[in-house]
Amino acid sequence: MSDSALSDRYSNLIEQIIQMTLKGNIRSKEQVYQMLAQEIEPDSGEIFEVRFRDRFMQTQTQANDKSDELKQAKAVRAMRALHTIEGEWKRWQAENQNKNAIATSIRQLNQADKSDRLLIFLTLSDPNHPDSLNADQLKQLAITLRQQSISDIETQQELAQLSDGILRGLQSWNTLQPHLISWIYNPEQLGFGDSSQRARPWELWAKQAIGNVLKSFFTALDQNQAASQWAESQTELMLSDWIEFAIVVQTLQRGLVSWAENQSYSAKAGTSLSVSIFLTFALIWSELASGFSRSSFLNSINRSRFSEASFRVTLQILRIFAQRDYFPLYGTIYTSFTGAYFRDAMNYLSEPLKRTEGTQEKARILTLIGSTQRVLGAFDTAKEIHTTAKEIAQEAGDRKCEIANLNHLSRISINQKNYAEAIGTSQRALILSRQSGDRMGEANALANLGYAEVFQAQLLESDPDAYELAIGYLEQGLALSEKLGDLQSQALCSLSLGSAYVTLNDTDQAFKYLEQGSYAAAESGDRYLQALCLSYFGEAFYQRQDNEKAILASALAMYKLEQMGTNDWRTPAGLLTILRGQLGERFDQILQTQRSKLIVEIGVDGFDYLAELLDLYRQS
Repeated sequence: MSDSALSDRYSNLIEQIIQMTLKGNIRSKEQVYQMLAQEIEPDSGEIFEVRFRDRFMQTQTQANDKSDELKQAKAVRAMRALHTIEGEWKRWQAENQNKNAIATSIRQLNQADKSDRLLIFLTLSDPNHPDSLNADQLKQLAITLRQQSISDIETQQELAQLSDGILRGLQSWNTLQPHLISWIYNPEQLGFGDSSQRARPWELWAKQAIGNVLKSFFTALDQNQAASQWAESQTELMLSDWIEFAIVVQTLQRGLVSWAENQSYSAKAGTSLSVSIFLTFALIWSELASGFSRSSFLNSINRSRFSEASFRVTLQILRIFAQRDYFPLYGTIYTSFTGAYFRDAMNYLSEPLKRTEGTQEKARILTLIGSTQRVLGAFDTAKEIHTTAKEIAQEAGDRKCEIANLNHLSRISINQKNYAEAIGTSQRALILSRQSGDRMGEANALANLGYAEVFQAQLLESDPDAYELAIGYLEQGLALSEKLGDLQSQALCSLSLGSAYVTLNDTDQAFKYLEQGSYAAAESGDRYLQALCLSYFGEAFYQRQDNEKAILASALAMYKLEQMGTNDWRTPAGLLTILRGQLGERFDQILQTQRSKLIVEIGVDGFDYLAELLDLYRQS
């Protein structure tokens, strides 16, 4: 029925109820409800409300008009009828919300172009929307889609696949749900990295009675295959397969986050787990998007829509994550991940963000991506990202995010040896953080300011007295971060203090702070800062002429930093090259004596790779 016809029909219905009320033929509110339920079509509430609002305002005007007492009295009685209609309409809306949601979804899917249908489905089930379809509604949607009679054969087949995928997805999730967390032997850590010491969910999930595509995917992850490679290799992926896959993988992620956030034994551990889960699944979906876009097996329609839909899921996950209080404004992917196949995945995350307008969530996600790009050595890219994030945060009124990006920009300036700029930026962050009461931002600003002052003094070959101001800032930052329980800021301040005392040749103080920094970095899970501490340990041992420990620490630092993809590995490589020149054959002998300790940390392959890294450093 057309909108015009429905509008007339609802006007007549409202008038009929009013007249029946005036004549005394309405005996109960239930009678009004049954009339509404019988006449109102699903997904047409807006039309009814427009007609009701018009009649209500007209009648109210008459009820306030005292010029004709007879008309006024009739209008007052009509208003009582309208109030009854309003109450029963709200009741009907509440009781038929599910039916309306299904009807709206059906209409949108029926009218959509084939290329847009998958994205519409993801919008309908997007957890960022308060009225998104839940599992029961999705099941009802699938059943209703099956019951439709559609003349267009292609549309009917497409909707049948959608229905099949939903039902299969819900069934596979029911199968996996008992195994959601049963694989976790040590609740302090999730097995999403490449460490063989950790429990891993993928193998257990792949063994369950689920769809073949899901089995193949979990098996690939268990074998450390990149999600992008798996997606690229798919030969006959149907719409129903993708829908089943999406429902299960998204529901697994939400279930794991819910479990982690409700850990009563340790709020800190729960937060760390939640961050790890969010990042893991966002990165997986980003890699899937990249893999599908490169597939030579899928037809052009599926290649495009599966890639686009995977980007959409990535963005949905990141938007939810960015709204959490524990979103890591100062973290990087190394806080939670090991595994070479995750190393470049953050590059993918910038792609879906190009397709959305500036929001608070976008600023926070960009902050995370920018910090990772900085660690990877892409300083120009990181600077551009953090500048954009700072501007968006400023417009959105997210002062914490704005300060975080100022602190990240200061760190980039330090990396680029532009210490004057780093000092200026960190001073601005310090002022803003103190004005707004952002203690975390203040701790990081103090760490950056002291760090920049240390390196500025080193560059200018300043007298030891010049380090007093820098050390003062760092001690303030360390004390504040300890008070806040901010382990990452503690690690950064301690690392910077250790660096300052290495420069001042005060190895006792250097070791004290480097040990403190290494512990804080390990506790926070920040492997990047741990590796930097090892690098400075190597320099401190070198100053003490303890060549064996200097070689051990520098070799570990060089390997771990290089595996993360950061150019910082070149600093310990430089020290090792100096030691090799000084020690000659003795260098290789020492390296062999340290072999067992090195293998424990980096494995046999890692030990063999050390010589290749030193050759690479010398050649460059």
